Amino acid sequence: MRKTWKKAGSMLMAAVLAAASLSGCGSSKGTTETTGAAETTSAAGDTQVETTKGASSDAGEKEDVTVILDYVANTNHTGMYVALDQGYYEEEGLNVNIVEPTEGATATLVAVGKGDFGISYQEDVTVALTSKDALPIKAIAALIQHNTSGFVTYADKDITSPKDFEGKTYAGWGGPGEEAVLKAVMTQAGADFSKLNMVISDGSGFEALKDKVDIMWFFEGWDNVKCKLNDFPINYMELRQLDERLDYYTPVIIANDDTLKNKPEMVKKFLSATEKGYRYAIEHPDESAEILHKYAPDYSLDMLKMSQEYLSGKYMEDTDRWGEMKDSVWDNYTDFMAEYGVIDHKIPAADCYTNEFLPE
Repeated sequence: MRKTWKKAGSMLMAAVLAAASLSGCGSSKGTTETTGAAETTSAAGDTQVETTKGASSDAGEKEDVTVILDYVANTNHTGMYVALDQGYYEEEGLNVNIVEPTEGATATLVAVGKGDFGISYQEDVTVALTSKDALPIKAIAALIQHNTSGFVTYADKDITSPKDFEGKTYAGWGGPGEEAVLKAVMTQAGADFSKLNMVISDGSGFEALKDKVDIMWFFEGWDNVKCKLNDFPINYMELRQLDERLDYYTPVIIANDDTLKNKPEMVKKFLSATEKGYRYAIEHPDESAEILHKYAPDYSLDMLKMSQEYLSGKYMEDTDRWGEMKDSVWDNYTDFMAEYGVIDHKIPAADCYTNEFLPE
């Protein structure tokens, strides 16, 4: 459910090169002109290269819109797939393609115009906007209102607090903010961060917690569900309970500044249809999981249903307005990142996000 971030400047170059390398590749299916940058999976499960431009012969007068995910399709994204499947985007005059990203480059692909919208994270947006070569992006909606991730250990090891992390091995993805979070929660618990061994995960999954490593960073609505379905007992330490500043928005929908300036009505239509999709998912979790399964058939339906049941209660937790974000959440995590050296200067919340395009 989570991808590592990279410095914005190098990511921008990687995105440009990735987009260029794919230009001219043919699509195995679909009717859009291929100009490259991301992969999409059809309901049948086959992969194809799609585009962010070009008219579709099936779309008529509808406006083509490309959404680049942060990772493979999962229950964070259910509302968009519901909106696609139920015709909500079509009702707004939009021909929406939902595509998977080139490795680690969603924000940069959106920044260079290869996608109209992207799925990212509050921390990635802040890093991108405070880097030397800042990206022209902004968050426009929160898909989940609270951070639903935390640290996980194998239950039999009796590691139940960051205070117990000394002398243990943590396997992660190597992001700069990741180290900052571990240092913060260990220090607050009275533990010595220098005594934690950090390694890059080899992708072996939760089973590695038994005998290869001791601690991982999991998302409750996905990784914890996998553990439960496999009868794998874990201890779970929710991040927002460890430090209130770690209750940031993850994931969020982002857009290019030019899109927000030049196509405000399209942005509003997209978010209006997307909201309908997420409200449907909140009210009908089982049916929504079945819809997502059409587009992500490699996952078991049981897993998707269990994950959806959990996340359906999280999309609009503590808010009456879907997608809404608050200055306090952005400022708190920005302060945290500045304190721990993830960013070299603070940035106002208003420069990072806007609620102006959300449905009332």
